[in-house]
Amino acid sequence: MERVLKLRRRQNIIGWGFVLPASLMIFIFYFYPIARAFVLSFQTGVGVNLKYAGLFNYQRLLADNLFKKSLGNVFIFLIIQVPIMLLLALVLASLLNDKNLRFRGFFRTAIFLPCATSLVSYAIIFRSMFALDGFVNAVLTNLSLISRPINWIGQPWTARIVVVIALTWRWTGYNMIFYLAGLQNIEPSIYEAAFIDGASGFDQFFRITIPMLKPIILLTTIMSTNGTLQLFDETMNLTNGGPANATLSVSQYIYRLSFQYSPRFGYAAAISFVIFALVAVLAFIQMRVGDTR
Repeated sequence: MERVLKLRRRQNIIGWGFVLPASLMIFIFYFYPIARAFVLSFQTGVGVNLKYAGLFNYQRLLADNLFKKSLGNVFIFLIIQVPIMLLLALVLASLLNDKNLRFRGFFRTAIFLPCATSLVSYAIIFRSMFALDGFVNAVLTNLSLISRPINWIGQPWTARIVVVIALTWRWTGYNMIFYLAGLQNIEPSIYEAAFIDGASGFDQFFRITIPMLKPIILLTTIMSTNGTLQLFDETMNLTNGGPANATLSVSQYIYRLSFQYSPRFGYAAAISFVIFALVAVLAFIQMRVGDTR
């Protein structure tokens, strides 16, 4: 018995020896910065000349119209883009899960490939496509759908549409992979029984596929919500937050406060924790609504 206890003690020591370096790195580069940012959110000043200010930064948020504007922008993207993207990903996954479909591997790779491309490069491509003399205006003009080129990037709602299209193009394939994995775990006999009972493809999709993918749909919804509230690359590289801050995201506003304006690190940290709280609250609501357990 004593020999067994010594062996277990040695195994625990060896195990902690492997885990401890990674744990220290996670603490130093992840948890400590979070704690430091939380302390920073209660300080005010320019650059490194900071002093304790209590809840001043959080009170300032209530009167900051630019913060409200950026928050409204990301909620517009959240309400419009996320449902379109997830529904499209679900439909594509259902189509590409068909064993009788030829070249399934090619189509799966082609749809997934956008999320493996560089954020900067694809933003530049979209910016050139939606330019005044770009590909999109040329096609619409040749089809006689418009009489003159549309200034996509220069108008608030068209700029938002470009961001929505870019986000959908990039992340639909990413979510499709989750749904494909879930569909392959559904027993085919369920669909066969439904077909024998006279269920159409439409009925099978809404009465079998969606209910059985509910946990994965909940997961992708939470991840997409989190990603949209922290949106940065697309608005930064596609529109630079314009025109007139119509596509400015909260993360881009935090970047401006920290590195473009006179550095207000305390106020930027306060905004970061407000977004963290919003993500947590929305995730909790989605879990309560979507998880019947």
